[in-house]
Amino acid sequence: MELNELIQQRKAKAEALKAKGVILYPSQSSQYVSIGRTLSDFKEGQRVAFCGRITAKRSHGKAAFLDLRDSTGKIQLYIKKDIVGEDNFFIYENTDIADFVGVAGELFKTHTGEPTLKVEAIKVLSKALRPLPEKWHGLRDVDIRYRQRYLDLISNEDVAKVFKARSKIIKAVRDFLDAKGFLEVETPMMHYIPGGAAGRPFKTHHNEYSMDLFLRIAPELYLKRLLVGGLDRVYEINRSFRNEGVSTRHNPEFTMLEVYEAYSDYTGMMHLAESLIVSLVQDIFGKTIISYQGKELDFTPPWKRLSFQELVKNEFGIIPEDNEAVMLKKLKSKGFAKEVNKLSRTQIAKIIEEVLEGQMSLNPTFVTDYFSSMCPLAKNKKGEPLVSERFELYAGGMEVGNAYSELNDPLEQRQRFEDEIRELATAEQKNIDDDYCLALEHGMPPAGGLGIGIDRLVMLLTDQASIRDVVLFPLLRPGQE
Repeated sequence: MELNELIQQRKAKAEALKAKGVILYPSQSSQYVSIGRTLSDFKEGQRVAFCGRITAKRSHGKAAFLDLRDSTGKIQLYIKKDIVGEDNFFIYENTDIADFVGVAGELFKTHTGEPTLKVEAIKVLSKALRPLPEKWHGLRDVDIRYRQRYLDLISNEDVAKVFKARSKIIKAVRDFLDAKGFLEVETPMMHYIPGGAAGRPFKTHHNEYSMDLFLRIAPELYLKRLLVGGLDRVYEINRSFRNEGVSTRHNPEFTMLEVYEAYSDYTGMMHLAESLIVSLVQDIFGKTIISYQGKELDFTPPWKRLSFQELVKNEFGIIPEDNEAVMLKKLKSKGFAKEVNKLSRTQIAKIIEEVLEGQMSLNPTFVTDYFSSMCPLAKNKKGEPLVSERFELYAGGMEVGNAYSELNDPLEQRQRFEDEIRELATAEQKNIDDDYCLALEHGMPPAGGLGIGIDRLVMLLTDQASIRDVVLFPLLRPGQE
């Protein structure tokens, strides 16, 4: 049957119900219980009321079986005309799969042992004018799954499990940090000057102040202002935005955890990242070795450490003393960036990291010793002015974290901002964040800072290959709804 014909049939049933005085979209304030809780403590003869969505109907003349689902589970309903009466049976006859209803009655088990509610009253809570996809057998079209996520959640139970797991993971992150005395804070999502990370920002405009603003690419500089203000341990689970490419690992709007701790450094952040993620893995799986995309992923500490400085020397012949032109020449000699004549160090770093990312093992690995020229917000290693106290954390073959010993010298920070701006392309020009430099001049304690990509972490812990499968509403091109 064609979709339009099905819709017209449903509208006809809606009109029939309205003609009988049935309110199709009422408020619902009566008492009801969850299906999942009832099933876990099932008691025959108990009188209960449920609310949920009809997901199946099996008619047998003056009797019928229905499946009713809420967010906690599914139960079978038994409706018989002699029990519910003419009016209630008329309501049942004019319901469809996907309708929301409220039912009340008595629990029993069928001769096959199926937990069932013998319905004594039924009420329409929301009349669905469109059928569920593929007659409830699951949504297969990937584009529709992302574009109409509500259908995906209805049709694919495993998808709902992923997002419930995501919520639990984020709560566990909060619990872990709260227990260690970190304070959760909120910082602005609209910035005067985009900063705290390398990335192209989204631009907007504030009419009242007649000024341009940028959606944040990272909350880092605001969080470090709080260290200046005396809040020694802070974190934010934040939404950030970068006007860049879309892939299985990148969405323009994403969720980050950023943590800052006074009187710590990047080695302290290594311990924090390792202990946080290991605690999550053990809480979820009860062990530290899990499966990711059909391969073994071992979170057992201590995690492996590699030197970026040694990796790029071995792979490309690049050393910290090389300028941008020399780095680009060496990359081209290895077959990379052949069509490009000029790149900034940030762009070169991205090319190198993408290559290295493809070579990383699945197991968690700290990559340290990044070039200082690629880390404008990190302290230099003692005795190695061209190498920074920074690490990136790789797991599952992708970057999931980044950390520094935070640069707190206001004069050096300003100089690095100036150097960074000089090498930016004209289209990427931005101003120095004078307010942040002013904050540093009032004194910021030595500190370690850590960023972890929540979306990618959830990918690992729920065995998902694409970031779109852990973001409820990923950004898509406009399309036919």
